[in-house]
Amino acid sequence: MRISILGAGAWGTALAVVAARRHEVTLHARDPSLVDALRRVRENVRYLPGFALPDALLVTGDLEAAAHDAELVVIATPVAGLRAAGVALAPLKPRQVVCVCKGLEDDTHLLPHQVLAAVLPGIPAAALSGPSFASEVAAGLPVALTAASADEVLAERIVHTLHGGAVRVYRSSDVVGVEVGGAVKNVMAVAAGISDGLELGANARAALLTRGLSEMMRYGVALGGSAETLMGLTGVGDLILTCTGGLSRNRRVGLALGQGDTLEHALASIGHVAEGIRCARSVKASAEGLGIDMPITAAVAAILFDGLAPREALGTLLARAPRHEH
Repeated sequence: MRISILGAGAWGTALAVVAARRHEVTLHARDPSLVDALRRVRENVRYLPGFALPDALLVTGDLEAAAHDAELVVIATPVAGLRAAGVALAPLKPRQVVCVCKGLEDDTHLLPHQVLAAVLPGIPAAALSGPSFASEVAAGLPVALTAASADEVLAERIVHTLHGGAVRVYRSSDVVGVEVGGAVKNVMAVAAGISDGLELGANARAALLTRGLSEMMRYGVALGGSAETLMGLTGVGDLILTCTGGLSRNRRVGLALGQGDTLEHALASIGHVAEGIRCARSVKASAEGLGIDMPITAAVAAILFDGLAPREALGTLLARAPRHEH
């Protein structure tokens, strides 16, 4: 299959490395200097160092050349760049699109598939998500993902295309549930990092993940997703990975904040996009509009954007009145 991957960050590159072992793959990057470096060094030193690009993998900065005759276009940009990528792609009339972004659009609070529906109307689209650190995928370590689409043929095609070897892919029709899990787990990872940075202990982390899952499920079901989906790979699975794994960028940001660092310095030291930052504000606003109680999300947003000190946020959460667990 001819696959075009738009976005040469860590995850886009990792997918390209894996897919190029079995398919004709083109990796597109907008930055000319990055394109040049990928072609010369055959390694993404900036975003995924230590992994050689397969010889068969093509790299280009020309979007038209990348998308030409592609049977499947994968958009691997951050959520902030998703709309622009879709608008640029529209005149090229892609056959099918897969989005691997995790989050909500900042201003509209739309999920990724809703953004794609607005800018690529009539084009079959899917979401690919699950607990997956890019470096482990590129290294060939086992990973399980979920391909979700309202188009069953497209979901099955993604499974057929990517499933095999160390990659296991499941199919789902619950796009909302899959995308909500991918968005909210990043917010909870920031919270988990803050908790660990404050040295609150393993008990607190376990409570945080459990109550974070509760928030995720309330929000996802309110948007039309399935609670069962959020108990699967793209919900609780991704939540566990991102909140506890040392490679999690969102957890690392929270860890730095809990240890007294500033947000600006924490992001600069990581050097990658941490989707949970913007997503915290978007999820909070969206949940408030729906009348959904998400206290952990609200606390994270207050720490990130309102100057609330982490220990003050902890005190606010602990002071909440007791209630029935479910």
